[in-house]
Amino acid sequence: MLSKQPVIGIDLGGTKISTALIDSVGRIMARDYRETQAAEGQEAVIERMLDSARRVIAQAEVTQAQVAAVGIGAPGPLDIEAGVLVAPPNLPGWDRVPLKRIIEDALGITTFLENDANAAALGEHRFGAGRGRQHMIYVTVSTGIGGGLILDGKLYHGASGMAGEIGHMTIVPYGPLCGCGNRGCLEALASGTAIARQARERVARGVPTLMADLAAGDPERITAKLVAEAAHQGDAEAREILAEAMNYLGIGMANLVNLFNPELIVIGGGLTNIGELLFGPVRRAIDRRAFRAQAQTVQVVQAKLGKDVGVLGAAAVALAHKP
Repeated sequence: MLSKQPVIGIDLGGTKISTALIDSVGRIMARDYRETQAAEGQEAVIERMLDSARRVIAQAEVTQAQVAAVGIGAPGPLDIEAGVLVAPPNLPGWDRVPLKRIIEDALGITTFLENDANAAALGEHRFGAGRGRQHMIYVTVSTGIGGGLILDGKLYHGASGMAGEIGHMTIVPYGPLCGCGNRGCLEALASGTAIARQARERVARGVPTLMADLAAGDPERITAKLVAEAAHQGDAEAREILAEAMNYLGIGMANLVNLFNPELIVIGGGLTNIGELLFGPVRRAIDRRAFRAQAQTVQVVQAKLGKDVGVLGAAAVALAHKP
């Protein structure tokens, strides 16, 4: 049975390929990490994925026949049913690549493909903070903002497989330009990129702030991590930037609470390292803006899987298809 056999999880990104052999309770039996080197082209990257998968099989001293399935978390857009990468921006030259079939044929192991944010949601649901919950929303807040919806215990894909684009709900009409081309998206207001942009603008205007000192006077050196460091040291400008961004994030979460009535919102990604500077404003915004019954039902917690969320999420994709 699939549930008794290990699976391979492959987290494919524009800069890295992380692979692990994982059992049904989320124990990592073997792992491999290598650079994607996407500029070398599709065939070279896929060969690295295959070599990485074979490496973890060898490390764990199992045979390919003992591996039940392969799950791949990959950047979108994807055609999930066909197992095809359509044209991911951070994998140049990949246009309608039938990755599921290629990996499956090369390894002789049943393979499943999923959007990386959805895979992470499945990972947190199966192995992390969402275990045992039926109605969970996963949100990742890092360079960008993404997520996945677990409704009635299952990942929700929507009519064309694109559900869960949490970072691209409009929060402020005619707000800052987002990378997607829209204005006022949550990602353009509350992501690490947005926070760094706000800080750079203030430093460039000559606003007195510790952020300028930490960046040695160079606005281009400012990151969200630097803003958080300044905020923790009591810098008023940094704290104001974070408070505004996290209030916007909270407005987005309140919208999701009203729409889906989840019992749990799990927030992951690098920005969660700022702790209560993120979670406090988010919880307060939900309390103020969501309907009382929904607000009292939902918990907002930090994700548990950390840097392993990619491979564990990809493994959860494979395990979700068990017979």
